[in-house]
Amino acid sequence: MEVKMNTLTSFLSVNRSGDDVLDWLCHSLPRQGLRVLRTFDLHDARGEINNCPCPHHGTNHCDCQMVVLLVYGNEEEPVTLMLHGNDGQTWLSIVNNSLQHPAPSIQLSIEQALQLDSFE
Repeated sequence: MEVKMNTLTSFLSVNRSGDDVLDWLCHSLPRQGLRVLRTFDLHDARGEINNCPCPHHGTNHCDCQMVVLLVYGNEEEPVTLMLHGNDGQTWLSIVNNSLQHPAPSIQLSIEQALQLDSFE
């Protein structure tokens, strides 16, 4: 049996919460002509679950966040962009594995959008 490992290419770390970075992305990426579709949000998935302690912090009152975005450009296939954050720090990663290779033009547009639009 062959096991395929997902590879994430982390390319940016931001000293902001996951929610702040998500808002930033949802404004910055469309300015570069990219469309963004949120396919997973940890806060939404957890909902109102009260007895769900965070494995990172061990408390119910943590700021852990994970969001999966599909970012579309002119290409048919999107790039999967993942945000993972806690303690006011967020890491952005692009999925790159045997099943999904990021389109270089979309990846470049994402990187350019994030360089052009900084937090105010």
